Amino acid sequence: MEKVTVQNKSDKEEKVGYFGNFGGAYVPEVLNKRFKELYTNFLKIKNDNEFQEEYLYYLKDYVGRPSPLYYAKNFSNYIGSKVYLKREDLNHTGAHKINNTIGQVLLAKRMGYKKIIAETGAGQHGVATATASALFGMECIIFMGRKDYDRQLLNVNRIKLLGAKVIAVEQGSKSLKDAVDAALEYFIDNPSVFYVIGSVVGPHPYPAIVKYFQSIIGKEARQQILEKENRLPDSIIACVGGGSNAIGIFSAFLNDDIEIFAAEGGGKGLILGQTAATLTLGRNMIFQGAYSKVLQNNEGEAVESYSIAAGLDYPGVGPEHAFFHENKRVKYLPVSDNEAIEAFKLLSSIEGIIPAIESAHALALAMRVLKDKNSLAIINLSGRGDKDVHRFLV
Repeated sequence: MEKVTVQNKSDKEEKVGYFGNFGGAYVPEVLNKRFKELYTNFLKIKNDNEFQEEYLYYLKDYVGRPSPLYYAKNFSNYIGSKVYLKREDLNHTGAHKINNTIGQVLLAKRMGYKKIIAETGAGQHGVATATASALFGMECIIFMGRKDYDRQLLNVNRIKLLGAKVIAVEQGSKSLKDAVDAALEYFIDNPSVFYVIGSVVGPHPYPAIVKYFQSIIGKEARQQILEKENRLPDSIIACVGGGSNAIGIFSAFLNDDIEIFAAEGGGKGLILGQTAATLTLGRNMIFQGAYSKVLQNNEGEAVESYSIAAGLDYPGVGPEHAFFHENKRVKYLPVSDNEAIEAFKLLSSIEGIIPAIESAHALALAMRVLKDKNSLAIINLSGRGDKDVHRFLV
């Protein structure tokens, strides 16, 4: 087994990549040089006007940004609070994932890479990575757990149509955790590939990179709500699996005196093996390259998670979310499968908007915490539900 190096947080230089005690890079030594090179190039492009102009050009003319902030009047009347939806479902490819993949593949291109790999759960990150790879002429391989492959076949076919190869991962629970494991193993064995991680998880610098490219959501939402309401909202709500869409919108409001809520995949109940409520039930441990909260058994081993939403079916969570949970800046609450399905059907029938089942968890949480509050809120509608319709038709 490869020796794993651990960042020494007593050294000021090594504190980079931590959120309180969470984060870091717990990786085989063979990856140290590659991660340092990645971080160095990431810092360069943040201050490179040419890169920024190119990135923003694609966000505007290819992705379709800014995404609208829509006043959901019917949904608002139903729950008794004024709710705006940040419409990430209207992005090209149908979710927030494209914000990150355009940025990372552009970075890979600048670094001279020609082959991209990624993991995916619900398939939206796989589609977005395949899309960006096609756009910039890159070879692309997507790792997907067999369980997710079967339940998200529409996205599997989209990925293949876009010219990427899909590898169905058969080990473990055959879900997102195992897709990440397989992608990391391939990444270690193949130095010539660039790994586009899809969420704010994994070793430093990935949480910082993904947050940076997803922060466009929060920047837009803040400006839009001020234009529409001349004030900030009372609350922000998003769903959390790994946590990229949530970090994206939360990032612009963390220093404001507003409530921030995150919906976890509660699954069938708060019992290990039947839930993906990592921050509700998880404990601290090193997992897939970072120190964070993880669902564990009594022996301290990561256990299988469960959620009806493939994008939330993950036993870990981004280290910054673990930090926000610990310092209580964000309230993380589990939402059951049944609550999410109810919200999925409700928004579809009263607003004509079919949300991703992942996003439906945030809607369901809003129905709970905003009920008759007469408050102002933004819900991040992280993706559209085309991929889920066949599962929830009545």
